[in-house]
Amino acid sequence: MKITKVNVYLVTAGKLHPVLVEVLTDEGVTGIGEAAITYGLGGTAAAGMVKDLAEGLVVGRDPSRIEELWSDLYDRSFWAKGGGPIVFAAISAIETALWDIKGKLLGVPVYQLLGGKVHDQLRVYANGWYGAAATPGELAKAAERPLRDGYQALKCYPLAVFDQGSLRHVTRRMITRDFADLAFEKVKTLRQAVGQQVEIMLDLSGGLTTSETIRLCRRFEELDISWIEEPADPYDTEALERINGQVNIPIAVGERLYTRYGFLKTMELRVADILQPDAGNTGGIMETKKIAAMAEAFGMRVAPHNCGSALSTAVAIQVGACMTNFLTQEIYPYFPERPGYVQVLENPPEDRIDNGRIAPPEEPGLGVTLAAERLRPFLFAECAL
Repeated sequence: MKITKVNVYLVTAGKLHPVLVEVLTDEGVTGIGEAAITYGLGGTAAAGMVKDLAEGLVVGRDPSRIEELWSDLYDRSFWAKGGGPIVFAAISAIETALWDIKGKLLGVPVYQLLGGKVHDQLRVYANGWYGAAATPGELAKAAERPLRDGYQALKCYPLAVFDQGSLRHVTRRMITRDFADLAFEKVKTLRQAVGQQVEIMLDLSGGLTTSETIRLCRRFEELDISWIEEPADPYDTEALERINGQVNIPIAVGERLYTRYGFLKTMELRVADILQPDAGNTGGIMETKKIAAMAEAFGMRVAPHNCGSALSTAVAIQVGACMTNFLTQEIYPYFPERPGYVQVLENPPEDRIDNGRIAPPEEPGLGVTLAAERLRPFLFAECAL
């Protein structure tokens, strides 16, 4: 079997810009994957990186030799060593598509190729449910919907503001005392509204100085918070160590760490309790599985990050299903309501969530189908023999 063509799609509609890859073979089996640079800036760069890797190192190769291909992408692209989100998102997209092909060829879901299911149902938590809520009362009111929909765990960004249809995070590492008070009151009011049985996770996106982060997080301690996510800049492991030593709330990190090499220092220093690799930007499905195995040796749990299209959700479910230290899966259930949103799958897994849980699919490969006609206008590149 040989890879004959790689199609790259860059969705340019709406606020989210998924970068998707479709790997075609000479035996008619096709695999799909996503470079998870869906939000923020960088989609065009990621699409271009997929194109460069496909043309230089992928087309013409045997898709079944996934480890060999990954190693070549890492060693021969030059920029992968010490690299960041663009190159590893591109590698992730290609690697994921290869697993999809292998699963389809063998007639089994991808998780069966990685040791089989550990979980018949995966716990999920809701993100993106808060809309433009700016006050404590508005945030509490917004929580009513995900609770009605069966979610028992909610994540939000107490320091972010809603600006022109998108979340705007803290810049310059500073907020006023009044803004810090508002952030605390929002979370306090949310806790009072949802009760003690609902989990609340807080994402700080590495926005504040170390001392201000510690001061704010200590205030959050009384509110029974499940975790504080990215309390420090992803580069600053020493700051994370200081925060972890002075805050009595579990720490979660990993959305902006890449490959097992990027996670290693965090594990060795034991400065986090929960790791959040994203299979769409940390190197792919097998790399996420390896990170989870390393985390288990350090007594850490894994809550896979997910903020891409429905394809990213499908990928995360496959790797989470066979992860012994899996904790919970991030879901954005209300993304499809955003203006200009393009549903990239014919059968999005979000539609199968029931009472805050989802069952891994039984269909071969990733178990999902690309919405080819909807994506046709967003074809970015065709890489062929």
